[in-house]
Amino acid sequence: MRKFPWRLAGALTAAATIVTTLLVPAASNAATPITVTQAISQQNGSTATVRGYVVGQPTATTTVVRSNFPNDYALALADTATQTSTSQMVYVQIPSAFRSAWGLRTNPGLLGKRIDVTGTLSAYFAHPGLTSATAFAFAGATTTPSTTTTSTTTTTSAPPTDDYYRDATGKTGAALKTALHQIIRTGTKLSYDQVWNALKVTDQDPNNAANVILLYSGRSQSKTLNGGDVDDWNREHVWAKSHGDFGTATGPGTDLHHLRPEDVTVNADRGNKDFDNGGTAAAEAPGNYTDSDSWEPRNAVKGDVARMLFYMAVRYEGTDGFANLELNNNVSNGTAPYHGRLSVLLQWHQQDPPDAFEKRRNQVIYDSYQRNRNPFIDHPEWVAAIWS
Repeated sequence: MRKFPWRLAGALTAAATIVTTLLVPAASNAATPITVTQAISQQNGSTATVRGYVVGQPTATTTVVRSNFPNDYALALADTATQTSTSQMVYVQIPSAFRSAWGLRTNPGLLGKRIDVTGTLSAYFAHPGLTSATAFAFAGATTTPSTTTTSTTTTTSAPPTDDYYRDATGKTGAALKTALHQIIRTGTKLSYDQVWNALKVTDQDPNNAANVILLYSGRSQSKTLNGGDVDDWNREHVWAKSHGDFGTATGPGTDLHHLRPEDVTVNADRGNKDFDNGGTAAAEAPGNYTDSDSWEPRNAVKGDVARMLFYMAVRYEGTDGFANLELNNNVSNGTAPYHGRLSVLLQWHQQDPPDAFEKRRNQVIYDSYQRNRNPFIDHPEWVAAIWS
């Protein structure tokens, strides 16, 4: 009988422990950082704070770059700063509110730093990921929650380009051209008036946010100095709008993938000429040359021009009420839906591969405006696969 009070006391103590446990909330995964290894194994849509070292920027399912970062849209975390195996990394989507502070293109010094990121444990780039992040901080520091902002230029995440181009994979020649057309023909179309503001974002000077870079002249000019007066900048149609007679109609006439800011006078000097090497120096556009029927852009944008024309020849195939645009080897195409000179454009494409400015521009057009991409910036090798 003497043992009964002892057993009762033990039972009451246990019960009290259970009650206390039920009343105290369990620690949230989002409050206590987990490792990258744990994050990889817990891709279940839950919220967590992941702690890891910044080891690069993912650009595809199995590709992480450690230099020449193309944009500020993503980073990769690992449990060690020297990790090179992508299977041991988690890919982090960086929402627009955090890109200026945590994007690698703007902040390359983050490489090798240990940070905490709070977000949703779900795939990104078809890879174990952390998406919809709400906080970033250096490991051990207090995280800063995101704030909701409204902007006409807010961008979304970089798309998994391997998935975007899935239907083109493994194809060449006409089959590749057809597959790419079907991929890039979908998206949003802008009005010609909307192009003004869009170009202020797509062609922003990376060293001066108040300016845009003019295509041919290379000049950095105030975004507000746009219009039709001398020394203003206006909207240059790289695929001349008379080549196919589409004018400024919504579609090819407003497609940002071939529209660029340019000085009014230089734009008029180029006119609707085809592209070729040679001529005399162009006024107000150092490094550009022109004659009666052709225009040669400066070396730094020769490849840009070529890839814009390659895009147009694939995007517009006569299936949506506009002319079937094609490239040829002529420089006197007039109002026919052709542009040249193809042999020279192929040389320029090799001579001047896509740079950071061009890649960022492609991404911004996808994220904020048209929701389609120039495939020849993402996959330069497809040019030869179609036109060689």
